[in-house]
Amino acid sequence: MKKRIEFILGAAFACTVSALAGDAKDLKLTSPNGVHTVLFQQKQISPEVNEVHYRVSYKGQPVLEESRAGLGLDNRIWEMALGVRDLKQPACWMDNMEVDSVAYLPAVDNLWHPFYGERSTVRNAYHAATMYLSKKDGSRYRLNIEVRAYDEGIAFRYFFPEHPKAIFHKVVADLTEYTFPEGTMAWTEQWAQAHFEHLAIDDIKRPVERALTLELPGGVWAALTDADVDDWCLTKYLASDKKENTLISVMYSPVDIVTYYATPWKIIMAADKPGELLEHNAIIENLNPPCEIADAAAWVKPGKIMRETTITTEGAMATIDFCAAHHIPYMLFDWLWYLPCTSHDGDATKVVDKLDMPRVVAYGKEKGVGIWVYVNQHALMKQARELFPILRRWGIVGVKSGFVQYASHRWATWLHDLVRLAAENHLMMNIHDEFRPSGFSRTYPNLLTQEGICGNEEFPDATHNTILPFTRMINGAADYTICYFDKRIKTTHAHQLAASLVFYSPLQTIFWYDKPSFYHGEPEIEWFENLQTVFDDTRVLDGAPGKNVTMARRKGQEWFLGAMTNNEGSREEIPLDFLDKNKVYLASVYTDGGEKVKTRTQVECSYLLVDASMTMKFDLKPSGGAAVRFVPVEAKEAKGFKKYKGKIL
Repeated sequence: MKKRIEFILGAAFACTVSALAGDAKDLKLTSPNGVHTVLFQQKQISPEVNEVHYRVSYKGQPVLEESRAGLGLDNRIWEMALGVRDLKQPACWMDNMEVDSVAYLPAVDNLWHPFYGERSTVRNAYHAATMYLSKKDGSRYRLNIEVRAYDEGIAFRYFFPEHPKAIFHKVVADLTEYTFPEGTMAWTEQWAQAHFEHLAIDDIKRPVERALTLELPGGVWAALTDADVDDWCLTKYLASDKKENTLISVMYSPVDIVTYYATPWKIIMAADKPGELLEHNAIIENLNPPCEIADAAAWVKPGKIMRETTITTEGAMATIDFCAAHHIPYMLFDWLWYLPCTSHDGDATKVVDKLDMPRVVAYGKEKGVGIWVYVNQHALMKQARELFPILRRWGIVGVKSGFVQYASHRWATWLHDLVRLAAENHLMMNIHDEFRPSGFSRTYPNLLTQEGICGNEEFPDATHNTILPFTRMINGAADYTICYFDKRIKTTHAHQLAASLVFYSPLQTIFWYDKPSFYHGEPEIEWFENLQTVFDDTRVLDGAPGKNVTMARRKGQEWFLGAMTNNEGSREEIPLDFLDKNKVYLASVYTDGGEKVKTRTQVECSYLLVDASMTMKFDLKPSGGAAVRFVPVEAKEAKGFKKYKGKIL
């Protein structure tokens, strides 16, 4: 209810400003620093039809050329009851809408602190305006288009004011189009766990996922994504068969709404480099409501997690010991801890006989390791309201939901309500399979992470991994599931170490297919022991989709760096100017050492003193990588810095 009250206040204030702003029918906004500009205006298509079109530019270059905006509704039942339409008449809800006025709102510029994230401080700065439209056919239908211009990108959504009679609407089509300059190329995937294709806009013949990253002529990079989608269906993009270089929006299902109502935000980002799109993804958080969990700090705790594979009491206690020894605060019981776990006959309130859950939970508490459990959709549909309070009484701290439906309006609302139910019971969540984030974790931070990625369960190659940071990761956290010791991985082990930093997840799964017995004292495991999962600052230092990526993340005074290359390998030169210029750091460096390193993983560990004036150089092997931890050293330890600068200690 809070969200709707905010909508009412916003609409009322906009109406007040509109009277002062005059009756100009075009809406034009420029972002605070002038890099993004958006123009919405009405266009007469025929004597009977008006459409709203829009354009977006970045630093004066077109990102979106003239593109249609709008929604298609099927309100024939309501309109017949109101006497404004015959039931047999085809629905064409956008016909004859006219712009009544445009309102410009005061600029917004503030800082806020996420509960956790890729950065500890987020700037929320934008210019905003609203375009008011209505029908003149006696139906009294109204529609507002709310627009924001950020330096990170343009966002807009459709808002339905409350109708005095027709309370309900059925949205059957998203008419929003995206017309790009000729020659634009896109990095596409047809579903969330698919591999990528590099396609021209007109060659996108099947619906593709968001975030959709694009390279425009002239070197501009762009991305299409969305925010605040907890009451909507999955929307994808498809090439138009009527207009060249144009993507249309494809809704998975109709959406039934009750006025007043706001659709999700549509986001068009643009930047000079692909890495800047990832650095600017806080725009998604800015477009979601603030945290709704008053006591989240008391029980929502990000961290690393390891899966227990034997589903036995003895195996679980051995895994807990391993987790405690290696600074892993969580352990997961994946499927088979209740049976049958993939059927409606499954009962997640009953644990299999070979697992003494109370004993395991108690032992975990003694060792400082919290227990998570996997629950399939069948049990969640049937038992969630009964099950979640039981899990809390057991001492379970989190639920990994599996094989959940998410795409239709019905299942999208069910899934987000499930997260709310988990919050009521102080349970954290990790949603697996196809679901992708759109900023809901800002509002309900107990949703730590989600899959929605072709991660290590699928054993992708290194080139695929270098595409993900500039595409999927724009959306937010992804449970990539590092499979460190598994022989099926198609990359080097140093690549895997780097991936655990590059693929941000507040709940970072490591050793996915592994067991404690797989560990034979490999020294580089200290990287996982020291790795953080939430950060104060994040920077993309270099990279492009399919080629390479180098990222640095800071937690407190420590920096972590991950560099990954593609299947061919590359030479990387990494200036350390992101470090504090007044400090000396001990750099712990993990690289692929080859046969000279006599461990199964062949990761070479080196330690040296560095500062911000230096540049690190790596010859990354094909499918390889490097990981570095930088820890400031005390003044007395840095006395010999000039003597030992850059030398292996």
